[in-house]
Amino acid sequence: MQKVVEGINYWIKRLPEEFKSMSENSSSHRPMPNKWSKKEILGHLCDSAINNIERFIKIQYEEPVYAIQSYDQDHWVKMQNYQDRPLDDIIDLYQALHKQMVHIVKNVPHEKLSYLCDIGNNQHKTLEWLIQDYLEHMEHHIHSQILIEKSY
Repeated sequence: MQKVVEGINYWIKRLPEEFKSMSENSSSHRPMPNKWSKKEILGHLCDSAINNIERFIKIQYEEPVYAIQSYDQDHWVKMQNYQDRPLDDIIDLYQALHKQMVHIVKNVPHEKLSYLCDIGNNQHKTLEWLIQDYLEHMEHHIHSQILIEKSY
C-alpha cells in the first residue's frame, strides 16, 4: 500500500502545479461537445474519490462479499457543474479528498486488505486490488487526458 500512498501524495502536489501552468482556455476546453474538459476530468477524479472512499470504508465492515455500487459519472460531473466552477475550488476539493483517501489507506489493517468485493458481473476482487486499481484509474485520466496537449 506504500506505493499507492506515495502515488496519491505525488499527485496531490503535482496536479495543482500542472493546472496552474495551463491557461483558463486550456483547462476549460472541451475537445468535443460530449467530452469533458480538463477541469471536468479533475472534477471526475473528485467524484471518483468520494465513491471510492465510501467503498474502502464499507468493504472493511459490511457483510462479505461487499457489492460495489456503480454511479453515473456523467451525471455527477454535470450536476456538480465543474465546468463553471473556479479551478482553485476544484483543486482544493481534489487535494482534500485525496488527503483523506491517503489517511484511510494508511489505516486499513493488513488483514482487511484481503476482504472481497464484487465489482460487477459476480467478479470478486480484494480491497487491496481495489485500492491499487484506484491509483491506476487516476493516473490513466491524468496521463491520457490532463497532461496531454497542454496549450498555454
